[in-house]
Amino acid sequence: MPKVVQHSGTVQSTEQGKVVVRITSRSACGSCAAKQACGLAEATEKIVEVYTTDWAQYKAGDEVLVGVKQQIGMKAVAMAYGGALVVLLAALILSTEVLHLGDGIAVLVTIGAVALYYGALWLMKDKIEQTIHFTITTNN
Repeated sequence: MPKVVQHSGTVQSTEQGKVVVRITSRSACGSCAAKQACGLAEATEKIVEVYTTDWAQYKAGDEVLVGVKQQIGMKAVAMAYGGALVVLLAALILSTEVLHLGDGIAVLVTIGAVALYYGALWLMKDKIEQTIHFTITTNN
């Protein structure tokens, strides 16, 4: 059975076939007693749309668990960070070693290549979203 990464969240709204959940992610120091004093604790909120046939059993304010298969999460991380790193290194090597561009121009070319990579990901977001399937369960 594949491992599932789960986060607790609060239902924000429901629609036909969809439940919108707000998840608060906390950094590793989020549970530290000294977090107020150091100011390094961070929490970010994320909105997740979970497509389910059981959408009618949830209502705004319900506490739920939202999960995604660990393998899918790793794929998303690889696309977001691994792909960008590969593009960055390839563009840097190509512009400095093959094209012999100056350092300033090479940096601009590299930044442009990474921007194009993220632009391509954004253009393909609908297709990517179809491969990431979240599940939802009641938080007991």
